[in-house]
Amino acid sequence: MAEKTGADTPTVRKARRPVIRWPGEDARGRSVWTRGRVLAACAVLTAGLLAFPGLVPNTPGRLGSLLESFLPWLGLVIVVLLGLAALRRSATALLALLLPVVAWTALFGGLVRPAQGGDVDLVVVQHNVSDENDDPAGTARALAGAEPDLIALQELLPSALPVYQEELAARYPYHEVRGTVGLWSVHPLSDTRAVDIKPRDIEEYWSRGMRTVVHTPHGEIAAYVAHLPSVRLGTGGFASARRDESAQRLARAIAAEELPRVVLLGDLNGTVEDRGLAPLTDRLNVPESGFAFSFPAAFPVARIDQVMARSATVSRIHTLPTAGSDHLPVVAHLRWE
Repeated sequence: MAEKTGADTPTVRKARRPVIRWPGEDARGRSVWTRGRVLAACAVLTAGLLAFPGLVPNTPGRLGSLLESFLPWLGLVIVVLLGLAALRRSATALLALLLPVVAWTALFGGLVRPAQGGDVDLVVVQHNVSDENDDPAGTARALAGAEPDLIALQELLPSALPVYQEELAARYPYHEVRGTVGLWSVHPLSDTRAVDIKPRDIEEYWSRGMRTVVHTPHGEIAAYVAHLPSVRLGTGGFASARRDESAQRLARAIAAEELPRVVLLGDLNGTVEDRGLAPLTDRLNVPESGFAFSFPAAFPVARIDQVMARSATVSRIHTLPTAGSDHLPVVAHLRWE
């Protein structure tokens, strides 16, 4: 009988040892603590941006101001990271997400809470009525329907001004207009003057600031109405130099105001978090309750229409339905300190 060759010899295979995995490990052997590190890093970065937005430089392109303008929307980033962390079943990422949650809550949690009860001393409406508004009469009626004590308007055209005067006259017998801004009041007004907030490089006629004294049952109030220059987002970044200069001029005027009680109403083309408005927000109280995103009216993403006060608390702020403009009207309640 012929011998079997080596090729015919049966191959003996060694049995593989079973792979033992700890509970929660994935196919690559990563545990709930060792996976999701990238998500955890993103969470820490988000917390840093919320807690220290001032560390983001404004040069080039004023990126810091751009971030601050949309700072509340970092809450959506937290929600996305939370969903991804849950899908990855990463305890590390979930734990790291506590940092941005705490930071966001510290910054904006007060705006989510309902306004505290108590007496309201003054109700005001702030609205940029738009120079393209084709129904100023309807806009005036909508604003008066909120029954505020004061109505501040910007982008008033000479052709539309008589319409606002006629529609608001019955409830608001007192009004003052300087340039393209004006104030209507149920209380008497006096000592009205224009406030020069024009940036130095604008050579043409430009009048967007005014100051008047409102004689209320609670005493005199210096009311300022302003419309700061627009900002633009382009290839060069966030163009806000003119607005920032105008804000500084307005802040100097308010700092020199002798009356202790001051209310500022205006389209400031910036949010209260934006460092470009710091000359104002450092001196005046900002709303304590309500986001009141006012622009653009079709899908509001930021509140650039502001109500601020000195020696008073802006206890609540909210928006009204669209009223013929690309801005939403903003209603604020004030209590005197």
